[in-house]
Amino acid sequence: MIRLLIADDHPVVRAGLRALLSAAEDLEVLAEASSPVEVVALARQHSPDLVLMDLQFAGPATGADATREIRALRPAPQVLVLTNYDTEGDILAAVEAGASGYLLKDAPPEELLAAIRAAAAGRSALAPAIAGRLMERMRAPQESLSAREIEVLRLVAQGASNSAIAQSLHISEATVKSHLVHVFTKLDVSSRTAAVSAARELGILR
Repeated sequence: MIRLLIADDHPVVRAGLRALLSAAEDLEVLAEASSPVEVVALARQHSPDLVLMDLQFAGPATGADATREIRALRPAPQVLVLTNYDTEGDILAAVEAGASGYLLKDAPPEELLAAIRAAAAGRSALAPAIAGRLMERMRAPQESLSAREIEVLRLVAQGASNSAIAQSLHISEATVKSHLVHVFTKLDVSSRTAAVSAARELGILR
């Protein structure tokens, strides 16, 4: 029996997933969470085999943040991301946080069930399109932004100043500037606006 938690801030999505998963004889839904903080607490309480994790929630914390905390637990539950978002930044953040699988919400039910069973067994469970994106990144690593560079650029896109970015990420302003220099070089741009525009065109940012 694979014991699961569902983390998503949309009640209708949680209800649909619970109905689908409860119909499978080898799956048991232990609880549902509507926030990253809640799912981490439930993971500590229930020690599930796997957490089905959305990436974007209403608050500032993300599914990647929760994934990192959950994967640090002992024993560490597996995490399978189920989201609408497929930008390089989202994929990279989830994989680097320790997610063993990444599916989009338009995946067929049988694909989701197969991915849950694979992830629970410790195997990688990536949607073909996601696997392709990661392979492209591996083939051109010099062109790829790091997870932290993407994080900095995402805050730039939200209009944050260097000092605000430094405070948000708990790094120095000099480090923020260093990250931006690397971003500008990799994207072959010379301004913050151009960097954000290029990142959106490349699918790095939404």
